[in-house]
Amino acid sequence: MNVVSAAYLYLDGNVVTDPSVPLKDLTIQSHNFAGAYVRTFALANKLARVQVVLPYVYMNGNGTYNNEDIEGYRSGIADTRIRFGINLLGSPALDRKDFKDYQQKTILGVSLVTSVPTGDYLEDKIINIGTNRWAFKPEVGASRRFERIYVESYAGVWFYTSNTEYLGTKNKHQEPALSFQFHSSYYLKNQMWCGINLNWYQGGKSTIDDVDMDDTINNWRVGATFSAPIAKGQSLRFQFHVGANTTSELRYNAVSLSYQYSFF
Repeated sequence: MNVVSAAYLYLDGNVVTDPSVPLKDLTIQSHNFAGAYVRTFALANKLARVQVVLPYVYMNGNGTYNNEDIEGYRSGIADTRIRFGINLLGSPALDRKDFKDYQQKTILGVSLVTSVPTGDYLEDKIINIGTNRWAFKPEVGASRRFERIYVESYAGVWFYTSNTEYLGTKNKHQEPALSFQFHSSYYLKNQMWCGINLNWYQGGKSTIDDVDMDDTINNWRVGATFSAPIAKGQSLRFQFHVGANTTSELRYNAVSLSYQYSFF
């Protein structure tokens, strides 16, 4: 199966995911556009998939740096993300004619997400769209269907390479960060569904030229999703999420709308 999608995401608040940035009272409005392609296929009789996401970002904002009010904007291509996943238990690769008869129970799978440093990066700027480093997240996930209720959870760890061009000549390194997600969905009639989402991130302390930034992340976020079909193989999905608890300055609200088309 093939899936193509287009999405728009709006974020308002401190959307900079780097807590070591020495800015106070940072507020940014970020407009994010992304195109994605997913291909499922059989690998050793198991269901596997590859996903590629290509984002573009425009953001503007203001904050305080060295007791001085500053403002600015950035626009350009963000880092590309590539995800490979395979279901190890409970979900065999099926021909198209067998899809309608498949009844899901428990599925267990693994994946690897790779963040490719394709994003725009300015060496002399504190805030950038691109990260100028590679990142990898191995992940394990499980899901189960209970008639109209579907639950799934994921646990993974982000590993980062160093950014050796931070502010031109500095070497910035970030420790691994633990990631956990939980989703529960309820399927309505006519293939509509709604769900609740929970995310938790912990770790990721950074150093700049071996100086500890004391910026460990411990953030919880909650949100909701609604999806509805609009034509054969096509659907629209609306989502929002907000911060539930944070130990850093990473506070923002987010809403998104995406279109998806699936075909064989």
